[in-house]
Amino acid sequence: MTPRIHGLAKRALEHLQAGTTDQADDILQLPVAMYTDPQRYQREVQRIFRELPIAAALSLELPEAGSWKAMNLMDFPLLLVRGEDQIVRAFLNVCRHRGAQVCAEGRGKSRVFACPYHAWVYDQKGQLTGRYAAETFGEVDASQYGLTSLTCAEKSGVVFVILTPHRTFDIHRWLGEFADEIGTLDLTHWHLFEQRDLPGPGWKVTMDGYLEAYHHNIVHGRTVGQFTIGNLLVLDTWGPHQRLTFGRKSLPELAAQPEGEWQPDTHVRLIHSCFPNLSISGILGDHCLVSQIFPGKTPDTTITRQTVLSAKAPQTEDELAATRTFSAMTLQAVRDEDYAIGFSIQNAILSGANEHFLIGRNEPAVQNYHRWVAYFARSNAGAEW
Repeated sequence: MTPRIHGLAKRALEHLQAGTTDQADDILQLPVAMYTDPQRYQREVQRIFRELPIAAALSLELPEAGSWKAMNLMDFPLLLVRGEDQIVRAFLNVCRHRGAQVCAEGRGKSRVFACPYHAWVYDQKGQLTGRYAAETFGEVDASQYGLTSLTCAEKSGVVFVILTPHRTFDIHRWLGEFADEIGTLDLTHWHLFEQRDLPGPGWKVTMDGYLEAYHHNIVHGRTVGQFTIGNLLVLDTWGPHQRLTFGRKSLPELAAQPEGEWQPDTHVRLIHSCFPNLSISGILGDHCLVSQIFPGKTPDTTITRQTVLSAKAPQTEDELAATRTFSAMTLQAVRDEDYAIGFSIQNAILSGANEHFLIGRNEPAVQNYHRWVAYFARSNAGAEW
C-alpha cells in the first residue's frame, strides 16, 4: 500500500460518505462555436496538436534497438526509430529525393530504411547513407538530405513528439512532476495485447467524455459502470495534466476497516490524462487501457488509437479469456456507449438548440482541460514549454 493511493482512497471515501465530489468554483459556459467553428478548430489543432508535444506512441512499442513504428498522425507521416544507442528518434517518413514514404505503416525492426521508389537508404539516425546508382545521379551532399527530424523525447514509458519541424520542447518542463506520476504505472513492462483505431466524434466532444464521472452510471451501466461509482471524482492537476480518481463499487468496504489494514488499490480507479491527447486508465486488475485521441480533418471527426495492455502476456486459457473480456468491455464502453453518445451530440450540434454548453461544477477536469485549450490557442503561448 502506498501513501499516495491510501490518500486518494481516503479522499474518495470521504466524498462517498458525504455525498459530495471534487468541484470547480462555478459552472463554466462554453459557446457551441468552440466546438464547431472551422477557423478556430484549425488554429487550435495547429497550436495544440502540431506545435506542442503529443503522445505519439508507447515505449513498449519500440522494445529494442532497431525497432521502428510508422504511422500517419493527422496527415503527418511519422517514423519512430529506436537506435543502437537506445534513443528514440522521430522523423517525417518522407524520402528527401522525391517524397515517397520510406516505410509502410506498421512496426518492425531494421538497421536501415530504403525508399521503395529509388532505393535511397537511411540509417537509424535518419542519415542518408546510400543511393542507388549514385554515380549517375550527380553529386549530393548527404549531410543535407537526411530524413527530416522532429523533436522527440521518451519519458515515463511514453514517446512524445512535436509534429512541426524545428520546433523544440523541454520534456521535463512540459511534464513536470506529472512525469513521476505516470512513472508509477510502469508502462514499459506491460504486454501489448491489442491495438485498434476507432473513428469518433469531434475532438472536444470526445475528450469531454474522458474527463468526468458524471455520466458513468447512466451510460456505462453494462460495462465499466458496474465497477465504478458515478459522479464521484477526486481530481489532482499538474498544469494541463490531470489525474482522475474514481471510487469502485467496493469503496464502502473501507469504512468498516482500520486504515492500517486498507488495501486501497482495489477500491479506486485512476485515470491519467496527459494534455492534449493521452488517457491511461487502469480499470480491472491486471489490465490497462491507453487511448490516444487525434483530431480529424474537420471539427466533427477524430481517430482514437486504443491500446489494450495486460500485466503479462496471457499464458493460460483463463488468462487469455480474461484479457479478451477486458478488451471487449473497453471497446463496448468507448465505441458503443461513449462514442455513440458523442456522435449523437455531433449530429445535433449545428441544430441551433444550444448557443452554449454547460460544464458543471462536478466536471472540474473538463473545465481545466478547456481552460488550457484556450491558453495554448493564444498566439505562441506554447513557446514557453
